[in-house]
Amino acid sequence: MIRTFVLLVLLCLVGVFDVESHEVSLMVGDSVTLDCNVSEVQLKNEIDWRFNGIRIVKSFNGIPTYEEDVRFTNRLKLQKNGTLTITDTRITDTGIYTLSTIKKESAETFSVAVYAPVPIPVITSVISQCFSSSESSSSPKNVLLLCSVLNVSHVTLSWFKGNSLLSSISVSDLSISLSLPLELEYQDNNTYSCVLNNPISQQTKHVCITDLCRLCSDEVSCCESTEAVIRLAVTALMGLAAVAAFIVLVFDIRSRRVEQERQQTLSDGSDSIKQE
Repeated sequence: MIRTFVLLVLLCLVGVFDVESHEVSLMVGDSVTLDCNVSEVQLKNEIDWRFNGIRIVKSFNGIPTYEEDVRFTNRLKLQKNGTLTITDTRITDTGIYTLSTIKKESAETFSVAVYAPVPIPVITSVISQCFSSSESSSSPKNVLLLCSVLNVSHVTLSWFKGNSLLSSISVSDLSISLSLPLELEYQDNNTYSCVLNNPISQQTKHVCITDLCRLCSDEVSCCESTEAVIRLAVTALMGLAAVAAFIVLVFDIRSRRVEQERQQTLSDGSDSIKQE
């Protein structure tokens, strides 16, 4: 008997307090409108919007009152029909938004997720692991590729060969760095893709092993060229220093000569006065 009574009470409560859930995903800087199903009768009473359980705006008889929350300053707009618009969204706007009426006749929840656009991943390889075609191929040689991204959150980083997923890693933390390795044979001529994505954006970086190793060789040549440029610059600076020293020396010799001539002129003038 008691169980039946409790069941009837729960059924009544479910009928009176109906909860409707929605999920919304958007990019940083976009605006979002949380549409609600509020009747005219409910609008005349008090309606209440909360973010993660904290009230951000309420309305009584159609007149909105915004709470002093610095996170949403000048970014909230409560429409006459009870819908809530958030402008210039930020990562910190991610959370649960709840609409309820004073009589608790109905409630709606919105799970809002705000994502930043993902950057293009970077693929690198250790130079020592790239081998030229002239080297012996008696034993298989491997190349270790590393796909990396900095300061990302709520993303998945994956390696693909064509449309086939090879490996992936996902994170939900804020502002961390990710790296995903991939080891392949040097003579592998397939094209691989490193993909970084979240629910609303995606960036892909393609790589071919032979091209990457060619880039490694170019990096070595670049280093050698850089060293040659540095040597040339040092030589040029030494030459300029020598020219500057020569100019200073010539100027010093000329100054001394002028000083000697001036003193000689003064001496000759003094002798002439004495003779007179």
